[in-house]
Amino acid sequence: MPKKKKFLIGGAFILLAVAYLMYTGFQSSAVYYLTVSEVKAQGLAESNTDLRVTGTVVDGSIHRVPGSLQVQFTIADAGGTLPVAYRGIVPDTFKEGSDVVVEGKCDPQGVFQARVLLAKCPSRYEPQA
Repeated sequence: MPKKKKFLIGGAFILLAVAYLMYTGFQSSAVYYLTVSEVKAQGLAESNTDLRVTGTVVDGSIHRVPGSLQVQFTIADAGGTLPVAYRGIVPDTFKEGSDVVVEGKCDPQGVFQARVLLAKCPSRYEPQA
């Protein structure tokens, strides 16, 4: 087999491998944000699937476990509420009434066990008038 043909076959193989890796990497990182009402309506709170849920932290719902990094709170939207448990360092912008995004799974008791907690604070990043 001529060297040019071997080179083209090898190059095509490498190109396909890179394209496959890019596709699978994009698929695993592309997670849709669900609202609390979507999670409730679709029955996803009872499923054992990874979810990314957005909602607003309910006033008076933040409870920190003394001496640990454990925090429990409730997120809500117009369609319902979802209790959340998170273990880790919380962002500075995390507070009652703030919009958050949590990633994780619901446990059998219906509590969302978050592995990731992101707090959004749009007013902090708006230009000053």
